[in-house]
Amino acid sequence: MTRPLLAVDAPSLYFRAFHGIPEKAAQTEAGEPVNAIRGFLDMIAQLVRTRRPDRLVCALDADWRPAWRVELVPSYKAHRVAHGAVEEVPASLERQVPVLLEVLAAVGIPAFGVPGYEADDVLGTLAATQEAPVEVVSGDRDLFQLVDDARGTRLLYCGRGVAKLEDADEALVQAKYGVRAHYYADFAAMRGDASDGLPGVAGVGEKTAARLIERYGGIAEILAALDDPESGFAPGVRTKLNAGREYLARALPVCRVALDVELPAFDAALPKAPRDPDALLALAQRWNLAGSARRLVDALAG
Repeated sequence: MTRPLLAVDAPSLYFRAFHGIPEKAAQTEAGEPVNAIRGFLDMIAQLVRTRRPDRLVCALDADWRPAWRVELVPSYKAHRVAHGAVEEVPASLERQVPVLLEVLAAVGIPAFGVPGYEADDVLGTLAATQEAPVEVVSGDRDLFQLVDDARGTRLLYCGRGVAKLEDADEALVQAKYGVRAHYYADFAAMRGDASDGLPGVAGVGEKTAARLIERYGGIAEILAALDDPESGFAPGVRTKLNAGREYLARALPVCRVALDVELPAFDAALPKAPRDPDALLALAQRWNLAGSARRLVDALAG
């Protein structure tokens, strides 16, 4: 049996680690917080032990709010902007991310983003282009759209943490949302997503969106059916959808994950030992990461 590629949504996991572990519980001797780093490394170690991949890649947000998405829907992530085009990130987390990337480089785990794209788009391209099976690891619901039984793509959804992750196949997505994974982006655009600043169609919630997709198909088919007086829409629903036509046409490409990003060269092969053990030892000593680093090294060797 072919072992999977773990495609990890790094920002999703390190934000989760940062908020899940108190800063005072994970610090250097000088009092510098390392909770996000420790938590992230421990999550990766657990995933390696339990999923037994032979490849691993961490995706980053080179552009967390791409201009092309904002141009389509100006409210996209607008509530999370600190100033200019900078994301609002706690300062103590922001200081930890470069150290985490140094640790991953010393271990030999590739971590990269692509200018103009989010981590989701890197993950989507990995799922579409790399040898199956691919297991995408994230707490982002948008990535349910990547689930594809035929292709061998699953989402390890860690909305409640890695210890309680949901191993999502197409049946789980259908049971959870009432739509096929293929239509999840259409569903999200119609329903809206306050966490991403997507308003959705006024008056159309999850259940209505799921029913419409089940009956007509995706947004393109739904909008085409609106022009047919015999298509069977309830008058109120037809009015709401007509009012949301322009929004839907713009929101769908915002919600869809890119599958054709030009990725940099990388070696996804899971290292059996640290690529640069001296650098890893120095980082572990400087940042009080010995326990987490050892757990990750042991998982890789196992």
